[in-house]
Amino acid sequence: MRLANFIRENKQPIIGEWESFARTLTPAAHMTRFQLRDHIEQILSFIAEDLESPQTAGQQIRKSHGKNDSMDVENSAAEIHGNIRHDEGFDIVQMVSEYRALRSSVIKLWTNANRILSDEDVVDLTRFNESIDQALAESVVKFTQKVDYSKDLLMGVLGHDIRSPLGAMNMCAELIPRVGILNDKQVELTSQIITSGTRISDIISTLLDLTRARAGTGLPILKARMDIGVICQKVIDEMQIQHPDRTILLEIIGDVEGEWDTTRIGQLFSNLIGNAVQYGTKAAPIDVQIKGDSLEVIVSIHNSGIPIPPKQLTTLFNSFTRGESNGTQAGSPTSNLGLGLFITKEIVIAHEGTIKVISNEKEGTTFSVRLPKVTNSTKRT
Repeated sequence: MRLANFIRENKQPIIGEWESFARTLTPAAHMTRFQLRDHIEQILSFIAEDLESPQTAGQQIRKSHGKNDSMDVENSAAEIHGNIRHDEGFDIVQMVSEYRALRSSVIKLWTNANRILSDEDVVDLTRFNESIDQALAESVVKFTQKVDYSKDLLMGVLGHDIRSPLGAMNMCAELIPRVGILNDKQVELTSQIITSGTRISDIISTLLDLTRARAGTGLPILKARMDIGVICQKVIDEMQIQHPDRTILLEIIGDVEGEWDTTRIGQLFSNLIGNAVQYGTKAAPIDVQIKGDSLEVIVSIHNSGIPIPPKQLTTLFNSFTRGESNGTQAGSPTSNLGLGLFITKEIVIAHEGTIKVISNEKEGTTFSVRLPKVTNSTKRT
């Protein structure tokens, strides 16, 4: 029996065996039989029709890329299946494993019924695998689109719906002292509200930056003429207020003016100097040097202390990578998401610069950033 006819005549045994596997997946535990079998019968019908349809070499290549020529419809059964599986709480690995189980069920039942395969059967088997791959590709595309939409929705909520009441909360906390005289405890609590609200706002900004960077669009920058030394000094002054027991030294050599994004450069210094404060030895100063010439500015930030392990150096600028700080307690202002260096790298890339780190027990840790004064986006013809 040709494979297309076998699938049509044995849909229920095929789906039954596939369902036994699907029941082992976590989201399926509380699903009805109807929910679990969602669109599997329609997918099998498509595969049977596809096996019997004429196919050129070009169509075969397009099919391997998940492009459906034989069924020109807006939403195929496989696409709807991927959409619904996302909404039901499946992850993409679980959904892919469904197709693997479906492929296995069909091939096992069919080969058991046909012990000896003819040349036509081999062709059918090849085309069956192509059809499964096409359906899988369609489901994955739709599933991924839903994931992206969910991320965009979350970022929208973070960027607007959470920031608005957070801003109102901070404003109220700042106005409380103007209403009347507060005792020491009330001043302390009000200050904590403002500090925590500011930190939440910073986390939201970082997560939004992370989303933009990982989407491949890069961080948006707005360049203007600026003195990078002035920005660095402002960041150091803020750090000294937060950490009066630390010594941060700044040395400026040469011309350090250029065209960069003032806010992003301030963010870069805040991340790198904050990193040195967090991980450096408290007794030793943090040395910041900015050296400029006609083409570029080189920034180096050095701290003494326990060196970064060699195996960690290779992933240091990845997102959600954190090191062990010296005495930092969980929940303290320096406790972070492990995104600072990732965002810093993206800021440097957005300015067409480079960043590297050297860390060893003898010399300590030094982050070096090179920022060109003239980039492709600022060159004049």
